[in-house]
Amino acid sequence: MQRTVLKGADIIVAIYARQSVDRADSISIEHQIELCKYEARGETFRTYIDRGYSGKDTNRPEFAQMMNDIRLGEINTVIVYKLDRISRSILDFSAMMEMFGKYGVQFVSATEKFDTSSPMGNAMLNICIVFAQLERETIQKRVADAYFSRSQKSFYMGGAIPYGYRKVPAVIDGVHTSMYEPIPDEENVVRMMFEMYSQPQTSYGDIIDRMNELGIKKRGKDWVRQRIRELILNPIYVKADSDVYDFFKEHGAVLVNLPSDYIGVNGCYCYKSRSDKRKKITEIEGKQIVLAPHKGIVDSALWLKCRKKCMGRAQIIPLQKARNSWLCGKIKCGECGYALTAKQFDNGRRRYLICSNRLGTKCCKGAGTLYTAAIEKLVCDEINERLTELGKLSPSKKSAPDSELAMLENELAETDKEINGLLEKVANADNVLFQYINQRISALDSRKNEIYQRVKKLGSEKCIPDCTIDYHSAMWDELSFDDKRQVADILIRIIYATSEKIIIQWRI
Repeated sequence: MQRTVLKGADIIVAIYARQSVDRADSISIEHQIELCKYEARGETFRTYIDRGYSGKDTNRPEFAQMMNDIRLGEINTVIVYKLDRISRSILDFSAMMEMFGKYGVQFVSATEKFDTSSPMGNAMLNICIVFAQLERETIQKRVADAYFSRSQKSFYMGGAIPYGYRKVPAVIDGVHTSMYEPIPDEENVVRMMFEMYSQPQTSYGDIIDRMNELGIKKRGKDWVRQRIRELILNPIYVKADSDVYDFFKEHGAVLVNLPSDYIGVNGCYCYKSRSDKRKKITEIEGKQIVLAPHKGIVDSALWLKCRKKCMGRAQIIPLQKARNSWLCGKIKCGECGYALTAKQFDNGRRRYLICSNRLGTKCCKGAGTLYTAAIEKLVCDEINERLTELGKLSPSKKSAPDSELAMLENELAETDKEINGLLEKVANADNVLFQYINQRISALDSRKNEIYQRVKKLGSEKCIPDCTIDYHSAMWDELSFDDKRQVADILIRIIYATSEKIIIQWRI
C-alpha cells in the first residue's frame, strides 16, 4: 500500500492516481500526483495509488480505502488527474458521485474543469464519463479483434506449454513469434497415453497408475485425471489429416484452413468462439480450429478413436470395471445421478459408497453415509425376493464347460501380462521398436476383446430365467465376485441410493 501524507494531521484532500499498464505513451503515477498537487492549493493531502488496475470497475484496494476514509469523514475533496483515472463505468461513477454528495465531498479533475455545484457541470461530467466508458469498450474490442486476427494466422497466443512440447522462436509471415517443438522423451509418453486410452477398458485412473509405476511425472508433478483428460482432448497433438477435418466439420467447429491444408503433419490450435457461453471442454460446436505450425505427435486414427471415446464413453465401455464392490457400475447417487464409487479405508476394514460427482466437483451434497457391506446385503435380499416372485432359475441353454472358462481366463491373464511387458518397453523404444510394440499391442487387444465377449456370453448363459431350478441365498455366498456382478447385470438395470432410500429398477 503506497500512501503519502503531507502538512499536518488533518486529512481533508485525497489525491487518487491509477495506471493500468506502465507504457511509454501513458502518464505515470508520479506525474499524475504532481499535476494534482496544484489543485490542492497547499491543503493537507493524502495519496491513494492503484498500480496495475483497470478502470472498468471499482475493485481496487486503494480506491476502496479512500471510499472508507470518506465514510469516516476524513476527506472533503477528491482530486484526480483525469476523469477516467477514477472510473470508466457509468454505473460505478454514478454510485461514486452519489456517495460524494451524501458526504459533502467535492470532486476535482486536474485537466477537466467541472463545477459540480451547477446542473450544467453535472451534465458535462456525466457526458465525459459516457465517453470514458466508450473508450474502454473500444479498447477491449480492439484487443479482442487483434487477438482473433493473430490466432487465425497460427501465431503463438501464449498460455501453458502443453506436455510433450517446448516453445521455440519462429517467424510466420514475416512476424516474429513462437511455436512448439516436440520433446522426444515426453513425446513417447504422450503416444503411450493415447495408446492406453484407446483401449475400451482403460480409464484415466489406469493411465495414472501406469505413470506412477514407471515413475513418469508431469514436469515434476503427479498426474491427475483432469490433466490426463485435457491432454487426450487437446487437438494440439494430432497429425491433422482429412479425417480430422471431416470430424471437426461434422461436429460444427469453425475451420479456418482449407481441407487441402490437412496433410497429416501439423497439430491444431483450438480456440473458444467469440460468443462462447462457457461450453464444456468436450463440446466442439462453435470452436475455432486453426492448423498450427508445429508437428503433431499422435496419428489421426488413434487421436480420433480417443476423442470419440471421450464423447461417448458410456457406449464405448459397456461394462464398467469394479474392484471394491460388485455393485459398481449399477449403483448411482440418488441426489445427482452420478455413479457411486466404492472406497476402502483402514486396509479394507471400512468400505463406503461415495458420490463421484461430489468427489470430483463438490457440486452434489452427496448421498449420505452408505456402508458398502450393508448396501450389498440389502440388494442381495432384494434379489432373493425378486427371484422368489419370478419363481426359479434354470439354464435354458446348456452351460459352458468350466474347463472352457478356465482356459479363456488363463489366456486373458497371459495376454494382459504380455501387454504390460510391452508397455514397460515403450519409454526406451526407438521408432522401429515402437512401431512393432504398437502393432503387437493392437493385435493383442483385438484378441483380448474377443475373449471378453466370449467370457461375457458364457457367463450370461449360466443364469437365464426359466422357472425350473430353485435359487436360494446359500448359493449367493458361493458365487465369485464376477458371478455376482453378472447376476446383478441380468436382473438389475440401475440402482439409485441415498442414506434415506434405495430405488432398484429391474430388468426382469
